[in-house]
Amino acid sequence: MSWFSQMFGTGDKADDQGREEALEHEKSGDVNEQSLKLRKEELDIAKNRVDIGKVEVGKEIVEERQTIHVPVSHDEVIIVRKTINEPSDRPIGEDDEGHFSMSVGEERVEVGKHTVVTGEVSARKREVEEEREVTGTVRHEEARISKDGDARIVDDHEQLS
Repeated sequence: MSWFSQMFGTGDKADDQGREEALEHEKSGDVNEQSLKLRKEELDIAKNRVDIGKVEVGKEIVEERQTIHVPVSHDEVIIVRKTINEPSDRPIGEDDEGHFSMSVGEERVEVGKHTVVTGEVSARKREVEEEREVTGTVRHEEARISKDGDARIVDDHEQLS
């Protein structure tokens, strides 16, 4: 009986006995054994940080025309004429009160400017984690058992004849 038959059997009742004998020989170290290591590929994932762009925050000056309605006041002189019929003790042109004056004024609008802070813009970064799907093709090795002639093979997974 070959070592292959001793290890894997031939499929009959005598085969069970032969397998038991092979296991006993194996324990004692009498049987030559050969094996194949089956390998597979796995995907290796690496992540690298790269710059994808930049954001600039700045200011620009925008001019706009504003119209503001401002209430202003001014003086008006109102002439009031009254008829008086009374005697005078001075002749015409001799009185000290031949004229009078009044100051007349108004509010003038002066436009000035001052600066006020209207807001603040700031920027910060935050790291956001997301999940991306990565696909790759991997290979693996599978055992292929072939036979020549009428050899019987017992496999752990199925019986081949």
